[in-house]
Amino acid sequence: MQEQNKFSDDLKNAFGDKYSFVFDNHVLFADTKTLLSTMAKLKDIFNFNMLLDVCGVDNCKRPVTEWTHGIRFESVYHLLNMDLSQRIRVRVPVDVDNGEMVPSVVSFWKAADWFEREAWDMYGITYLGRKKERLLTHHEFVGHPLRKDYRADHNQPLSESLDIFFEPDPSISADEARKREWINIGPSHPATHGTLRIMAEIEGEVIKRSKLEIGYLHRCFEKMAENHLYNQVIPYTDRLNYCSAPMNNIGWCKAIEDMMGIEIPDRAKALRMILAELSRVIDHLVCIGAGAVDLGALTSFWFCFEERERVYELFEKLCGARLTVSLTRIGGMAQELPVGWVTDCLEVVKKIEKGIAEVDRLLTKNKIYVDRTRVCPITAQNAIAWGYTGPCLRATGVNYDIRKANPYYFYKDVDFEIPVGQNGDNYDRYLVRMEEMRQSLRIVNQVLNNLPSGPYQSLDKRVCIPPKKEVYTNIEGLMNHFMLVMKGVRPPVGEIYSATEAANGELGFYVISDGGPNPYRVKVRPPCFAIYQSFSEVVQNKMISDAIAELGAMNIIAGELDR
Repeated sequence: MQEQNKFSDDLKNAFGDKYSFVFDNHVLFADTKTLLSTMAKLKDIFNFNMLLDVCGVDNCKRPVTEWTHGIRFESVYHLLNMDLSQRIRVRVPVDVDNGEMVPSVVSFWKAADWFEREAWDMYGITYLGRKKERLLTHHEFVGHPLRKDYRADHNQPLSESLDIFFEPDPSISADEARKREWINIGPSHPATHGTLRIMAEIEGEVIKRSKLEIGYLHRCFEKMAENHLYNQVIPYTDRLNYCSAPMNNIGWCKAIEDMMGIEIPDRAKALRMILAELSRVIDHLVCIGAGAVDLGALTSFWFCFEERERVYELFEKLCGARLTVSLTRIGGMAQELPVGWVTDCLEVVKKIEKGIAEVDRLLTKNKIYVDRTRVCPITAQNAIAWGYTGPCLRATGVNYDIRKANPYYFYKDVDFEIPVGQNGDNYDRYLVRMEEMRQSLRIVNQVLNNLPSGPYQSLDKRVCIPPKKEVYTNIEGLMNHFMLVMKGVRPPVGEIYSATEAANGELGFYVISDGGPNPYRVKVRPPCFAIYQSFSEVVQNKMISDAIAELGAMNIIAGELDR
């Protein structure tokens, strides 16, 4: 706390009244004229070395403030100082209606590339020096779907597909150009999961250039969240990274709880940790098993999915669902544990440990697998520049994990290690994930053996429906029940960015509340969105087979990529 106060004082001294500290977030206002100098100072002096997110906000239905001056749109940036685990939000009003443009920050952080394209696609905010290229919507789309005046039910079907064209490469001769061909990888290729398209220019089997197309599974999560009650958003979060749905539930609820200043019960914290770590295990099992299949190693797939099935059975016993579970509620958990669940979970942990050992024997020293995955290395410096988090970042040797750097719930009280790699290649990512599974099971064992008793849901009347006895016998309980059901949870006016360590890295929710029953603005910072935008650079001058291995090791989940 003392270190954070000093950091806040330093920011206040540097930026004056443009700086504030709200909901445990550092916030800074800038304008388009001073943005680049502000960002340079934040990166060079305050060591905000990672850009986490860039997004647009439409303020047309919010009150005018002294900083926005009635300007409708904002470009909002979230930065991370990895050494001190400090985050800052930079808000920049943009008069889009009068043609104002925002200086691009790609020269500071390569991670800004897709985020700026997304902000233009969704809001029409233009960045200097950037082409107006659609990212999540198709080329025939008219308008910008996250603007407040765009109806949520207004669909625009695509009538005709568009080929991806390459501009001629000026760095090669005409003879060299004639040696090159292009191929279309995906979206129907098995390794692209039906949602990714890569147009690759190749010479022989070597990729010289490539372009990516996403948006095949655009789910309108953020638009839907802004049109539903806060608790109704939970089932939508299930479908972000659907391989580890409880982690999305937890991240969303934690953001709203932080905003409302709600401390959930110890038992709820412990249960969320157990479910999150089990989810991390099955997410890594899917990544390793499916990635191995893409390389021709089928046997390990069955071992991985057998262990995943054991965890799904635990989820089913707890809530009746397996894949999309909606296990949490704002203020705690949706259900108490059924009788015998803890014993079952301890048994499952033992079986999974044995299953992981089998996968280890199958793959870790398998010469074919090792040779196929010792490809596409990325340096720590480049990983940070692109916004990598999670196993892909730690594989480069960067020891950063939110559970250690900024621990929440009981992570500071349990004993576990953060595995890191050295080369940043696909094999190191595999090793990191293998060890992370062992560490996650270690956490689960510790929490299960010290599981707190008590309520699983907060008693805070702002979020908790009273017990039936109170509803039926007490007018105050009846009214509280009625208000929560009819009007929903209502966080105070303001905004927050809250992050958790999901299976693929930092899962962040930027939420703006206007005091109403629905979020005014929701922006998801999905881990694999930042990672996948680097794909073309990483696979340049690599074999096509290496690109397939890279896709598997990046663990691209379409539900969070195409939110």
